[in-house]
Amino acid sequence: MTMSKNEIELSPEEMTKRVARFVDLVPYKDTMNAAHGIDPEAMKMMSSDNVFPVMSPEGWEGRSKIAPVKGADGLTVTIAECPPGDSSGLHKHMATVENFFCIQGTFEITWGENGANAIILEPLDFVSVPAGVYREFRNIGTDLGRLFVAIQCPPGETKDTVIHAAAAGAEVERRFGRKTRDAMAGIGIQFGE
Repeated sequence: MTMSKNEIELSPEEMTKRVARFVDLVPYKDTMNAAHGIDPEAMKMMSSDNVFPVMSPEGWEGRSKIAPVKGADGLTVTIAECPPGDSSGLHKHMATVENFFCIQGTFEITWGENGANAIILEPLDFVSVPAGVYREFRNIGTDLGRLFVAIQCPPGETKDTVIHAAAAGAEVERRFGRKTRDAMAGIGIQFGE
């Protein structure tokens, strides 16, 4: 068989490095304590119950750096898994666009400084939230919900800066100490505004 000039051939071993099996994914809150001294319960205050990193750029420094698939610059992919009532907390991504594709469940996506605006996502619905806009997602259904989350970063970025409310930072520090709050800042989670 003759290959065209533009065709790339991958061995089975090379393709294996480009596969993420859900059963093998580890939520990043479970890896933060060992890697950065962040208690999983502190991470849960800043994100949904389980966030499974699937793909991140080579050299990524943020919370999704443990993703098994390394992709091109500018895109991280996770699966957010939320039991009923679970949410991400109101936050904003300073320089990245966050895209939500509902895999299963029913989610309310709120946005604006106080989360005053809302839409509902049902399975196979999609929404894209621009950088700098406060947002939160919450499973409002009665069953486990999952969102496919794709974060688009500017070229050359190696982490995603996320800002949460000042009150959330004070609560993390009160419950877990300044070291935990500083470790969160090291992976892009900040408090203020």
